[in-house]
Amino acid sequence: MHYIPNILFAIVLIIGIGFFVKNVKKLARNIKLGRDVDVSDNKSQRWKNMTMIALGQSKMVRRPIAGFLHLVVYIGFIIINIEVLEIIIDGLFGTHRVFASIGSLYGVLIGAFEILAVLVFVSVTLFWIRRNIIKLKRFWKSEMTSWPKNDANYILYFEMVLMTLFLVMNATDIHFQDINSGNVISQFIAPWFSGLSDTTLHFIERGAWWVHIIGILVFLNYLYYSKHLHILLAFPNTYYGKLQPKGQMDNLEAVTKEVKMMMDPNVDPFAAPAEEAEGEVPSKFGASDVQDLSWVQLLNAYTCTECGRCTSECPANQTGKKLSPRKIMMDTRDRLEEVGKNIDANKGEFVEDGNQLLDNYIIREELWACTSCNACVEACPVSIDPLSIILEMRRYLVMEQSAAPVELNNMMTNIENNGAPWPYNQMDRLNWKNE
Repeated sequence: MHYIPNILFAIVLIIGIGFFVKNVKKLARNIKLGRDVDVSDNKSQRWKNMTMIALGQSKMVRRPIAGFLHLVVYIGFIIINIEVLEIIIDGLFGTHRVFASIGSLYGVLIGAFEILAVLVFVSVTLFWIRRNIIKLKRFWKSEMTSWPKNDANYILYFEMVLMTLFLVMNATDIHFQDINSGNVISQFIAPWFSGLSDTTLHFIERGAWWVHIIGILVFLNYLYYSKHLHILLAFPNTYYGKLQPKGQMDNLEAVTKEVKMMMDPNVDPFAAPAEEAEGEVPSKFGASDVQDLSWVQLLNAYTCTECGRCTSECPANQTGKKLSPRKIMMDTRDRLEEVGKNIDANKGEFVEDGNQLLDNYIIREELWACTSCNACVEACPVSIDPLSIILEMRRYLVMEQSAAPVELNNMMTNIENNGAPWPYNQMDRLNWKNE
């Protein structure tokens, strides 16, 4: 009978971690549906970016209030959960505060954890007020429908409850309070439970302990379904983020080669073997569905925090256009999830479902509203690149469907016929330089 709680704890831990591992495998499978892309270059810069942006929160603090609050929650939540290691050891082996044996250092650590717990609770409360009372505009855009809106609140409630349970657990731990070391906050909460018997206090402490660890496991598994997956993915996403200058756009090698051959009169277009030339041409130009995007772009979609900084900086969105870079990322993730469920339902094979990212999720008006200014890329706190997805889908429309807007078609026709974007005579095509 003495070992039943330890056995139950082990079962709960195995189920929680097992379900998490299952979701991680599904996540990796979905991301790998994207095209392969080489991002093995400049490892030192990539490590620096990950350290500065994901670990150091350097882009978050550009908006001081939100940045500071996020930093408190980020540091507090990570450090406080170091105690999870102690909880796991206690749960598996039936010990109680096993690390207390390290002496006064334990008191310092727990004291710091309690202070951080209060700071996290206050910060999360302020986040809730900003989102639900002040109603900052970027949190209430049209794409923030019931689930995205509720998801953001659910995670705030999760954090409030977990911090409360941590403090209640400490406040009702008779032995911990008697030591009077590290109870810098819980000593003021303990009087709330005065008058209760030791048995009742022990029951409350054990209840808070169990709910706290189960809550952490639920939180861990909830991440897959939530925008807060960025807690885990921000690190690889910033590592694999784009290193080229933001104004530099990717060109297809097959197209570049074709243009060079057209412009160089000395190139023999028939010199290379037909098989070699054909092998360099992609099966599809651009992207109409998630499988046409690169795995880095799909990683971007899963990493999106839905914070709306990209959309709030977007000049097209500011002037009332349909485009919202945040929605581009949310739609990409939603379609990728749909494809993943399709594969799960069909024993590992994707069965054509009549849907695709283009038109069913992202409409053409959104794509052509983009000015390619990179404001969304610059604003993102975790190095997401919505513009790259927009450009790939535009490429598909132009090169596969010849479906560019009339104005763009006219410009391309002029370039083809006149060597300039304007309908000038060939002899006059450089006159614009003097105007």
